[in-house]
Amino acid sequence: MSPAIAAKEGGRQRRAGSHHHHHCLDVGSEAPPALALCGDGLLGGEAEVLLPPERRVRGYRAELGSILLLLVLYVLQGIPLGLAGSVPLILQSKSASYTDQAFFSFVFWPFSLKLLWAPLVDAVYLRGFGRRKSWLVPTQYVLGLFMIYMSTQVDVLLGDGEGRGPDVVALTVSFFLFEFLAATQDIAVDGWALTMLSRENVGYASTCNSVGQTAGYFLGNVLFLALESSSFCNKYLRFQPQPRGIVTLSDFLFFWGAVFLITTTLVALLKKENKELMPTKEETKGITDTYRLLFSIIKMPAVLTFCLLILTAKVGFSAADAVTGLKLVEEGVPKEHLALLAVPMVPLQIILPLIISKYTAGPQPLNTFYKAMPFRLLLGLEFAFLVWWTPKVKHEGGFPIYYYVVVLLSYALHQITLYSMYVAIMAFNAKVSDPLIGGTYMTLLNTVSNLGGNWPSTVALWLVDPLTVKECAGAQEQTCGTTVAAELCTKAGGSCVTALDGYYVESIICVILGFGWWFLLGPKFKKLQDEGQSAWKCKRSN
Repeated sequence: MSPAIAAKEGGRQRRAGSHHHHHCLDVGSEAPPALALCGDGLLGGEAEVLLPPERRVRGYRAELGSILLLLVLYVLQGIPLGLAGSVPLILQSKSASYTDQAFFSFVFWPFSLKLLWAPLVDAVYLRGFGRRKSWLVPTQYVLGLFMIYMSTQVDVLLGDGEGRGPDVVALTVSFFLFEFLAATQDIAVDGWALTMLSRENVGYASTCNSVGQTAGYFLGNVLFLALESSSFCNKYLRFQPQPRGIVTLSDFLFFWGAVFLITTTLVALLKKENKELMPTKEETKGITDTYRLLFSIIKMPAVLTFCLLILTAKVGFSAADAVTGLKLVEEGVPKEHLALLAVPMVPLQIILPLIISKYTAGPQPLNTFYKAMPFRLLLGLEFAFLVWWTPKVKHEGGFPIYYYVVVLLSYALHQITLYSMYVAIMAFNAKVSDPLIGGTYMTLLNTVSNLGGNWPSTVALWLVDPLTVKECAGAQEQTCGTTVAAELCTKAGGSCVTALDGYYVESIICVILGFGWWFLLGPKFKKLQDEGQSAWKCKRSN
């Protein structure tokens, strides 16, 4: 629904590590992008996971320190994700164009693309310092210092509201770097989790992952937007109204920058890696081997068909998922209220995968994907109706309670269809991945699934402005086609009014394209389930 309240495809992380039957750490996907870093594949051999006999039988209490450390590291990772999700809503409240929003949406790509540099993070390290700490410590130091530096610049970049608008290019570059660093930290933490915990407790890693990242995202997004809003703070948290919120983006960045630096210093000094689990030279020599392996997987006909289909499957949802939340802010819904709607959704997001995985556990998980798709497409039209209805129910004090109930119900239905498709893809990817190279294989399939959500969202945002038709009211001979024309219209005493909103045009086009895919390519997609196991086996020349 928006970067803040939808489980943003390509922005937000949610892991599905725990309900697969091997100890793969996570594989993100549609609802979010993530990397499967497994004992084989990218991590270089089972040696990573097998622990010496004296450390085998341990209850989780014996490793509570390590579990809590993982939780903290995943919370820190969620902070940049949450902040990046809140910026589009801040930009929207400052009347940024949809072309600007499209440009900013590239910020959500690094988590989907981290497969490109994951083999490097796995294989290059300082042996004396530790395989995972070699990347984790510098990455988090850079993140912390960068946050503190950004806290001095961000108010200027967001514009002062007095004639100077937001500097979208600088904001995009800054937050893209944030997300790139967070994605690199994610690769290192995922890998470290496998060796930090003993084999019986390694399952807790995916729990730390999903709980930590969700908490971090909540802090960086929902909590930040609520505390940054003057109206929210004045209404619920203050006795004396003030023109600003309790915190600004600048304060928030400075605080978390300091937390990053302190945590990283403590990890660098106090936490040791298991030296006996360091892989041998032979196990990590294969950066080129890993890239060659990825290429050989993608060349397989079944995998290539899957990639092409999943890259186009989500085009039909792009307007609903990427633009709706921003349109609601444009129509006057307070951005912090939209963000707070994510709170009642958390229990639903925990329960849904558990329920849906019962239906996707069989031999044909893609049936669930196929059945959920038309409902999610129709919800796109319902979202467009919701945007059209919003200004009609607005009154002096804001919006009535029943309006928020309708938005919440719409969002809940959207989550059910989104998770049905997400869990189905996860289950299918787990089912077909070649167990010999599980980590690399599964990561590749999930990376492609994530990209299938990223590029349509960016395109959808970019097309809103070109598809919008504006007329010059009050000065007949003028038009509003370009910025210059709009200025001439204003000078001539007229004003630009929207005759046709590009969002509605786009919503209808997306639904038509989506149903076209469902009718024509959907059956072909389902047929991939009937391919024999040999069609997915990678022929390797060792």
